[in-house]
Amino acid sequence: MSLDKILSISGKPGLYNLIAQTRGGFVAESLIDNKRITVNAQQNISVLSEIAIYTLTEEVPLKEVFLSIKNKEGGKESSVKPKDSKDKLEEYFFDILPEYDEERVYPSDIKKVLQWYNLLVKNNLLDNLETEITESKAEANKEE
Repeated sequence: MSLDKILSISGKPGLYNLIAQTRGGFVAESLIDNKRITVNAQQNISVLSEIAIYTLTEEVPLKEVFLSIKNKEGGKESSVKPKDSKDKLEEYFFDILPEYDEERVYPSDIKKVLQWYNLLVKNNLLDNLETEITESKAEANKEE
């Protein structure tokens, strides 16, 4: 499954799979407990494929960060837990993304990225990540 259908909903824990679009919003299913909820269009919703992490030179799409973590961990959950110390989180993130902007990427952002990554791994949603990144880069090159 593509990250185009995975949502983060402000005020709700975890991630959600977009099931259907309704007149006033969406029907989404939690990746944590598989419960379905309706989300109105006024709520702050982020699609994972649209999120990027700041670096010193550019913004790196979240899916590329996930791929770096996946390669480092061999496809398993991250060795660093989201509740580890700030220093441990930052050190781990420097291994994955050496150029990340420390002033604009906070420890809370790193925690969220690791929580999301672990949740996606548990649900086997990162299996086609490399193919997805290749396709998006090819699509971006066509548009240029």
